[in-house]
Amino acid sequence: MTNSWPGGTGPDSGPPAQAGGQPAQLGGRTALVTGGGSGIGRACAVALAAAGAEVHVVDVDGEAAKAVAERVGGRPHVADLADPSAVDGLPADADILVNSAGLQHVAPIPEFPVERFVRIQQVMVTAPFLLMRRTLPHMYARGWGRIVNISSVHGLRASAYKSAYVAAKHGLEGLSKVAALEGAPHGVTSNCVDPGYVRTPLVEGQIRDQAAVHGVPPDEVVDDVLLARTPVKRLIEPDEVAAAVLWLCGPHASFVTGASLSMDGGWTAQ
Repeated sequence: MTNSWPGGTGPDSGPPAQAGGQPAQLGGRTALVTGGGSGIGRACAVALAAAGAEVHVVDVDGEAAKAVAERVGGRPHVADLADPSAVDGLPADADILVNSAGLQHVAPIPEFPVERFVRIQQVMVTAPFLLMRRTLPHMYARGWGRIVNISSVHGLRASAYKSAYVAAKHGLEGLSKVAALEGAPHGVTSNCVDPGYVRTPLVEGQIRDQAAVHGVPPDEVVDDVLLARTPVKRLIEPDEVAAAVLWLCGPHASFVTGASLSMDGGWTAQ
């Protein structure tokens, strides 16, 4: 199989150029990003569009999806991924699939609401499976595809009171590896990016809640709770995660598949 770019004339044609003579790394590609209205998903949508991809921005918040799509020249899609039928209305012709949608709930197992546990699995495991099932035939037909799953350090390690989130991220890690094995003969890679705590609305909500419960300043929650196991004492920025996603979608990562790229400030090195 040759490694030609869309619109090129052969294996050595290289990517088309952007304005200013810079290569459009993903020119001619189509990306679908879930959770694209905010946080990591938004940063991924911006990065992929800047690299030349046409981006479909999927989010449960229609206004947020529209705002990001307008910013990147993409297309917004409103979808509650806890509903399996919502996937049927999303594009099937994506060359790049970024599964970033997620949610959190913190409670001891005996008190964890069953319906909340189920919803988290639906959004963070079932929806990525259904989206892979929907988009892989197109990727296989083109002989090229990139699946990037936004996992977490909690896909590799556990924390108390996060049974649903940890279970979902561990499930996503396994699903990603299966997709890597099946996609390899078709030029499709599948990888996870595993950040620690990222400065997103989800994490900022946890900080506020913890600060209120313990009666301490938010900065103390970050330092003494969230970053207690992290040698690098700062939150990760969404743009840093998006840069890793972009690299995994680029031409130099074609041999990287089935991997879990840790971005945890040394948490899992201990």
